[in-house]
Amino acid sequence: MDHEAVLALFDRDMREGARPFGPDSVVERVGGVVRHVGSEQGWNGVLWSDLTESDADAAIAEQTRHFAGLGREFEWKLYGHDRPHDLGQRLLAAGFTPEPAETLMIIEAAELDLDAEPPAGVELRPVTDAAGVDLVVDVHEQAFGTSGAGLRHQLLAQLDDAPDTVVVIVALADGVPVSSARMELIPGTRFAGLWGGGTVEAWRGRGIYRAMVAHRARIAVDRGYPYLQVDASDQSRPILQRLGFAPLTTTVPYVHPAP
Repeated sequence: MDHEAVLALFDRDMREGARPFGPDSVVERVGGVVRHVGSEQGWNGVLWSDLTESDADAAIAEQTRHFAGLGREFEWKLYGHDRPHDLGQRLLAAGFTPEPAETLMIIEAAELDLDAEPPAGVELRPVTDAAGVDLVVDVHEQAFGTSGAGLRHQLLAQLDDAPDTVVVIVALADGVPVSSARMELIPGTRFAGLWGGGTVEAWRGRGIYRAMVAHRARIAVDRGYPYLQVDASDQSRPILQRLGFAPLTTTVPYVHPAP
């Protein structure tokens, strides 16, 4: 895989040419910035920018005013190759707070081992309704220690309005949810995004995460998506590298609070 070419393709497909995440969202280009405006409970932020040292501060101020006018918290998703080189410091100076850095990792879907199965006694079940979403949210809150209210809103909206754009699965051990994950499938792009892979602490290290990656990869291949993309935490990066994912750049969410 040509890392530089694939990263450029990712920028074009998923950032500069981004599509709305749901029916209640819009993507807007304002000068050198592409922003996603969602509902109050949805994702709001900057996905891509093409800025210079001379116009970066003005662009940051403009986006801050825009989202403040909506009364929204928003995120500026900064990638390691974005310019100018000090954009992160400029965001800090404008009142943004950085969250933990992640690694953008990509693999050609067909190159992944698609035969990985969950451990004995664990069932992977597709999620298609509100009861299944409740199981996913339960896992999310246990695995990550954060509220799943926004995730619940997002998944219910996607499953109701655009079910072909999301694949959600939950792993059950004797009927108890122990892991969950989803995959975003945006029509017209070449990247299937793997998100939310979380496992409760007692079930980590048993191969569930790998099985859930393989399960989603099979679906991506069947639906014609050539690449899989993950924003990997420090915890998941070693697992994904062993599976063949390549680290292409870093990404840091810079968050600006609602006014």
